[in-house]
Amino acid sequence: MGELLGLLKVVVVQGKRLVIRDFKSSDPYVIAKLGDQVAKTKVINSCLNPVWNEELTFSLSEPVGVLNLEVFDKDRFKADDKMGHAYLNLQPLVSAARLRHALRVSSGEMTLRKVVPDTDNCLVRESSISLINGEVVQSVWLRLCAVESGEIELKVRLIETRDGPSR
Repeated sequence: MGELLGLLKVVVVQGKRLVIRDFKSSDPYVIAKLGDQVAKTKVINSCLNPVWNEELTFSLSEPVGVLNLEVFDKDRFKADDKMGHAYLNLQPLVSAARLRHALRVSSGEMTLRKVVPDTDNCLVRESSISLINGEVVQSVWLRLCAVESGEIELKVRLIETRDGPSR
């Protein structure tokens, strides 16, 4: 593991139009992975549009990785069913934090960068990376892959170490 950049706070806000994996609904939960770090949300019973509003925390180090998400349907008597996966490249967030330091901005609100959907990401729509009250923040909607439908909303914050990202 390289230089510690800070803490990554990921709020798994909600899901929309998740797939049915039980008789009429699903019992979804999300597993988030960053390198060898893993965190899990609670299970929301019988819901295809769950609201978690749950914060998961990871250490963010160089080299900057990808945040991987997997959505599952909780089953009592057999293996949990897959409901899709998505990922978020964290490099734009770290680049925006470096830009913030280059500009020497530490307070107020400003948009540092925009990230557009393309073949290299799971974004549903354009996402802004902003500086809000001294923190670099990104709100994203991710499309779930390998399933008929489903989207997950995240709010991601980079809580930097004292000096912030270098380079």
